[in-house]
Amino acid sequence: MRAFFILAVVAILAVAGWLAWALLLPVTPAAQTLVLLHSGYSTRRIASELKNAGVIRSRDAFILLNYLNHRRSLKAGEYLFERPATAMQVQERLMQGDVYVRTVVIPEGFNMFDIAQAVESAGLGSAEDFLKVAASGSLISDIAPDATSLEGYLFPNTYGFTRTQSMQEIAGAMVRQFRQTAGELGLTTDVQRTVVLASIVEKESAVAEERPAVASVYDNRLKRNMPLQADPTVIYAERLQGAYSGALHHNDMQFASAYNTYTHAGLPPGPICNPGQSALAAAMHPATTDYLYFVSDGNGHHRFSKDLEEHNRNVAAYRKVMSGR
Repeated sequence: MRAFFILAVVAILAVAGWLAWALLLPVTPAAQTLVLLHSGYSTRRIASELKNAGVIRSRDAFILLNYLNHRRSLKAGEYLFERPATAMQVQERLMQGDVYVRTVVIPEGFNMFDIAQAVESAGLGSAEDFLKVAASGSLISDIAPDATSLEGYLFPNTYGFTRTQSMQEIAGAMVRQFRQTAGELGLTTDVQRTVVLASIVEKESAVAEERPAVASVYDNRLKRNMPLQADPTVIYAERLQGAYSGALHHNDMQFASAYNTYTHAGLPPGPICNPGQSALAAAMHPATTDYLYFVSDGNGHHRFSKDLEEHNRNVAAYRKVMSGR
């Protein structure tokens, strides 16, 4: 009986020591370690993923710990481990859903190809998969039934996404931000036309105060049935067909595309980028002017003119500034 008691005590101490080693002794990851736990993973699968990543010491001890904690829910997601932590601390993070969020910065004026690359660069999936979602206008068909893609409606902002989110969810978050901004601006009618015009304004001027004047130039041209002659539309036309070389040349102005506003009057069939709030506001409320032309002044702003003679003088002034550099 005495021998049995001693063996029992030794066994208990051995198990206690093993549990202390497995659960209370911190583990230091070899480097920054990311572990992706998909929805539907069992506790056993989660424990195996953590053990294989070198985040915990024992799979079985982690399973037992979760059982002793009444099988509390461990949340799916991607987790970053970069500091020493015990198995108990790891379990606590998984119960809280302390997932790793990847930041995606979408500047004003990015088109859907730029955004797709930003999503891929953040490690959230392939640019091709994002473009498959962006190529459909289904997410905005209620407000822009003529839209054939999400171009123009992927609102510029800084976003936080996780690897467990689908491309549909990622694009959906950007569209929701557009809807919120449009609501704040009171944009409820002529949505597609406004977004198309705003996208051109966005690409033509980086100065928010000038955008209403830029919008007025295009608005005045539209009223006179004059071609808009906006270089960014030609660039976008070439990008759609994989023909853009990185710079525009004289021959490019004849590029065969409905987006080419040198050869086609009126607005292009869709937005050429994703405009921000100030460009949308300018397209909704262009300044009241007689301007029909504008050109860069060489210093980040523009000179506006009412006729071609004045415009040519402004072009000459621009060339003089640039030649002096």
